[in-house]
Amino acid sequence: MKIAVGADHAGVPLNERIIETLRAEGHDIVDFGTHDASQPDDYPDYARLVGEAVRNGQVEIGILVCGSGVGACVAANKLRGVRAALCSDTYSAHQSREHDDCNVLCLGARVVGPELALEIVRAFVHARFTGEERHLRRLRKVADIERNERDARS
Repeated sequence: MKIAVGADHAGVPLNERIIETLRAEGHDIVDFGTHDASQPDDYPDYARLVGEAVRNGQVEIGILVCGSGVGACVAANKLRGVRAALCSDTYSAHQSREHDDCNVLCLGARVVGPELALEIVRAFVHARFTGEERHLRRLRKVADIERNERDARS
């Protein structure tokens, strides 16, 4: 699977582990950085890069890591077509893909330990959208909200 990965300075150590693990498992990684935890930077920059790669079809899914995961999730969800999920457990990770067709996983490097984070990543990566009618119906309603918000700003 082709996966975009990005992290701000707070997510660097965990992000490195995620990249290493996913590559070892045979995934093709598009790495948007950062790799220098000593330089402060801003999570919205990485959320935009990863989210645009997902939205444009350059990759199948994305993974974002910041300190809490919250900021990256908020920023990624501002991009039309991106459905980012902040997960700190494996159930939410696979459920977000299976039922909500989420395409970006957000993790908090200061919230989950590295081993649990890798389990969460694997749960997200290996899950697939079920395509059940009830989930499709709900996603259409989410798309309607997004469309109506865009129209309201015009």
